Amino acid sequence: MTLLMHQGGDYCSLDDLRTIPLPKETRTYKPVSHYDLAVNLGEVSGGLLRGYQLDKAQYGLAREGNQMFGIHSYRNGISSSMGLSIGFRNSYDKSMSVGIAIGASVFVCDNLALTGEIAIMRKHTANVWNDLEELTITTIYRSQHNFSKIVEDAETMAGRYLSNDNAFRLLGLLYGNDVISPRQIPAVKREWLNPSHDEFEDRNVWSFYNACTEALKSTPPNKIMEKHISLHDILI
Repeated sequence: MTLLMHQGGDYCSLDDLRTIPLPKETRTYKPVSHYDLAVNLGEVSGGLLRGYQLDKAQYGLAREGNQMFGIHSYRNGISSSMGLSIGFRNSYDKSMSVGIAIGASVFVCDNLALTGEIAIMRKHTANVWNDLEELTITTIYRSQHNFSKIVEDAETMAGRYLSNDNAFRLLGLLYGNDVISPRQIPAVKREWLNPSHDEFEDRNVWSFYNACTEALKSTPPNKIMEKHISLHDILI
């Protein structure tokens, strides 16, 4: 996924995550290192995802390093157009919980598809690392089935014709449910009417889905996961 960071955010490297000072721990607050979270996820995924190869790792920082969002994308033989993706987020300013979600990325455009079926959200409390370590292993084990389901969902959406009128009705529904913001509406309309990629010229729900995920690239890190999950739930 292309992380289109804004509001002071930007791309960064894995080593950059290590340079952000970790906040002080308190009796009720246990910070999780951006760097450790990314490295641990990579190590667990590398050991459990048999037959998958890491295709891309991307990281973004916002709010002077206090918010982080990352994506690890993997290729395998299940789909030639999509890869398994592990999205994760973290904060040092208590603006959002630690989050991990499993989904898929579309190779041609780096658009992201996330479902709520496999998503972990944990507050920065005393046992956060113990919870994350245990749940991460379970989540990665389940991720391969989840990825296969997303590929099936994409095929289902590609088989559902969508007229312009119905696309605009869906856009209104997504706006009404706080999935698409007012500033993102023109981007969805533009990508739907004039797709940036030939693969989305067909008038179907999958093309509209990707018009929406293209627009969602401008979403702040603390809302990326929830909005992608809501989009998938509504359109599928």
